[in-house]
Amino acid sequence: MQYAHITGWGKAVPPASLTNDDLATFMETSDEWIKTRTGISKRHISHVDTSVLATVAAKQALAAAGIDGSELDLIILASASPDTLIPNIAATVQAEIGATCGAFDINAACSGFLYGMGLASSMIKSGQNKKVLVVGAERLSFYLDWSRRETAVLFGDGAGAVVLEASTEEGGVLGYELNNDPEAREILKAGFGTKMDRFDVNSLDFYIHLNGQEVFKRAIHGMGSLSTKVLEKCQLDKADIDWVIPHQANERIIDTLINRMKIPKEKAIVNIANYGNTSAATIPIAICDALEQGKIKPGQTLLSCAFGAGLTSAALVMKWGERVTPINSCDAKVPDCEQTALELIKPAVDFFFNKAKQQDR
Repeated sequence: MQYAHITGWGKAVPPASLTNDDLATFMETSDEWIKTRTGISKRHISHVDTSVLATVAAKQALAAAGIDGSELDLIILASASPDTLIPNIAATVQAEIGATCGAFDINAACSGFLYGMGLASSMIKSGQNKKVLVVGAERLSFYLDWSRRETAVLFGDGAGAVVLEASTEEGGVLGYELNNDPEAREILKAGFGTKMDRFDVNSLDFYIHLNGQEVFKRAIHGMGSLSTKVLEKCQLDKADIDWVIPHQANERIIDTLINRMKIPKEKAIVNIANYGNTSAATIPIAICDALEQGKIKPGQTLLSCAFGAGLTSAALVMKWGERVTPINSCDAKVPDCEQTALELIKPAVDFFFNKAKQQDR
């Protein structure tokens, strides 16, 4: 039997960071207000396309695995904020890394990376593929209405990637569960797509809508129930889990989830303070950070769970392999940026605040 093991990992974070104090220069908020409600201290704002972030993360993951892009059998790219809908940006990444294989995008919002991991592991276990690249990449700042505090303080940009390889060694992805709650599809959304009236200039005024209370409640239920289900499927107990790597949407959500599952908080990987919510990129970035910090050890069992617009949810259990350090290093990085994060977002800030003033007249 073939098992799907993570053999490579990489992340890409834009150099321009937007702090809570930066946000307080143009909206009614403060570092304390944001931290106590979300756990976020800063987020990164990209000056390049989502595909550039994805490509950098992919190149780092390939180097860590010690393989070339030409060896890949499949590329799965999870994103709710691609550069283009046609073509998919997995094709852009494919061209940049020299791969000759199938490549496609998926949109399961913040659950996208785990959806991709589930699909990739199934392809490997079936014998169809040997080496699969899974990427989570987002440029959510593109969707933000900076005059709406409830969403403007939450989201950031970034990308993370892993290489999954077939192995006869038992372990790797042990099981996964995917679900969706379509009744709640309107509580977290952005009005971008063919439903827009392309002949109405106002149709370009799209942004993320969020019903915070409903998302909080349903996120806890979705992640908690699927985590329990996947543990049962893998015949594991909560005590068998060494690390929980949850989607980094809000530290309050993470705390509540861990508490209800009766898992010690010290077993949770939490890095939201430095990135904000990067949607499909949060989990692969968290994996990279945990490895860089020496937290993940060979043979440990990890539980990862997520929720996102749709409302999608996912949970996955994996047993880490023997290697926790990259085989090769990589000099790929996000291009330097000559502007500050505040300068990058200023046109959008001006647009949305001027619009809000006109509506108040």
